[in-house]
Amino acid sequence: MNHPVRLMHYDPQWRQEFEQTRSSVLMSCTGWVQAVEHVGSTAIDGLVAQPIVDVLAGVVDPAGLDPARQRVEGLNFQVTELPEWADDAVLLRKPRHGEPTHCVYLTQIDSPLWKRLLAVRDWLREHRDAALRYEEAKVHHWKASQADRERYQQAKAIYFSHLEDQIRSGR
Repeated sequence: MNHPVRLMHYDPQWRQEFEQTRSSVLMSCTGWVQAVEHVGSTAIDGLVAQPIVDVLAGVVDPAGLDPARQRVEGLNFQVTELPEWADDAVLLRKPRHGEPTHCVYLTQIDSPLWKRLLAVRDWLREHRDAALRYEEAKVHHWKASQADRERYQQAKAIYFSHLEDQIRSGR
């Protein structure tokens, strides 16, 4: 994905986009996907974000990952390369061509990725000051990287690591 990073002010439509995706994933993956959560910056009210709705879909049985992946692909998603921090999942993006609007991280419920993404989302929802600092850092890194995706993602990963340390310590 070579598209430059775009950041937008919070859009209430993101919640509706998530609900539609959630419903589609649950209906198409009946018996495989047991839980679907809205994660990422679009899940935090008022936060500047890339206009990509991130969805976390969980299976109980790891044997369900492949059948669930096939069904999500049938919803016009395409399997794509995982970032380093998401090594215990399958990543699917929509649309199949062009700049993504939705990402589904398909993983086992209670996997390390499942726990990490929900912990960060919940922390940012509960600690508005932390969410605003995260937003400031994202905008800073976006400007410093001149919207270059790789540089932006590297800088954001470092910030994310510090944020996870803060969450673990309860500060």
